[in-house]
Amino acid sequence: MAKELILAKYGEMALKGLNRGTFEDILMKNLRRRLKKFGAFRLTRAQSTIYMEPQSEDIDLDEVLEHLQCVFGIAALCRACVCEKSMEDITVKAVPYLEEVLLGARTFKVEAKRADKAFPLKSPEICAELGGILLEAYPHLEVDVHHPDVTVMVEIRDTHAFVHGANIKGAGGLPVGSSGKALLLLSGGIDSPVAGYRMARRGIHISAIHYVSPPYTSDRAQEKVEQLCQELTPYCGNIAFFCVPFTEIQEAIKKYCPEEYFTVIMRRLMMEIAQKIAEKDNCLALITGESVGQVASQTMQAIACTDAVSKIPVFRPLIGLDKTEIVETARAIGTFETSTLPYEDCCTVFTPRHPKVRPSLADVEKAQNKFDFTELVEKAVAGTTMRVFELDEK
Repeated sequence: MAKELILAKYGEMALKGLNRGTFEDILMKNLRRRLKKFGAFRLTRAQSTIYMEPQSEDIDLDEVLEHLQCVFGIAALCRACVCEKSMEDITVKAVPYLEEVLLGARTFKVEAKRADKAFPLKSPEICAELGGILLEAYPHLEVDVHHPDVTVMVEIRDTHAFVHGANIKGAGGLPVGSSGKALLLLSGGIDSPVAGYRMARRGIHISAIHYVSPPYTSDRAQEKVEQLCQELTPYCGNIAFFCVPFTEIQEAIKKYCPEEYFTVIMRRLMMEIAQKIAEKDNCLALITGESVGQVASQTMQAIACTDAVSKIPVFRPLIGLDKTEIVETARAIGTFETSTLPYEDCCTVFTPRHPKVRPSLADVEKAQNKFDFTELVEKAVAGTTMRVFELDEK
């Protein structure tokens, strides 16, 4: 059998300058971690491509490909047949290697990329020669250069040539861990898991924080959020999950603060606690799933009141998206079904009947200062528990 491997091609990472090697090192590390459960692989990199060569014939490369589609930093993936850099070897190996895909097709075309300009044939000549051989081997096929059922790729690279079918789209973005670490305020809703996914795609390694208010919130609500954490790990890698006891703070807000400010004060206190946890976990920023105007606490004025307590950046990757766009992403990454389970989180506890939609910072601070929350905040931080959700955890 012909030797086969997986090619992973860079996207945005290929545009990096002198620090490109750092990004490549992180991506290689992430790939080794992902591939470990499948068996031994030899990884090399050249010409904006990572070559993943299985060291055992019993490794299921289709399963590996599916797994790698979640790895940020990769623009495209494919299984490829390794050939010597000669048209004779390319044509001899391509015919049997492409049998499965070509037998089920009616039309095809051949594309060639000649990175090694010393190769004696130019790209159009490579396409014509291999195309003719494939037509002879599979006479039911027709050539269609505009809308083929199958595109056969030939890549002439430094040491070898590679033949494969069309590329599979990768996750894109930057390798997780290449842009630092941030803490995601993870509720049980649709938005915040999508926010975490989008920031991980920018290379940020996320941790998550969640607030529980027993007996007003149930164990099922916490389990729902923990399940969301696990569903994010294929994209984000291991996630440290912090669970904050929030009941006493919410009861104090209800008892001492004006009702119309309940939500914005609650979010300010969440931000205070999150900053303290972020510092302990070496996170450089906070992430929320807010979108302008979606609810009363997400008007520009309310967001400004919330941000006033934060001393570190607050990233809001969904800020300009509508709900339809957010839901589409949630469905694509597999969190939507869990997010819509009917278990309430603490944000729905003590919801004001008529929240202040455009609060001023001075009025919010005056309302919050009716009670000194310092001791309760410190108590909540001290009572916070942590567990790690690991990639491929069963």
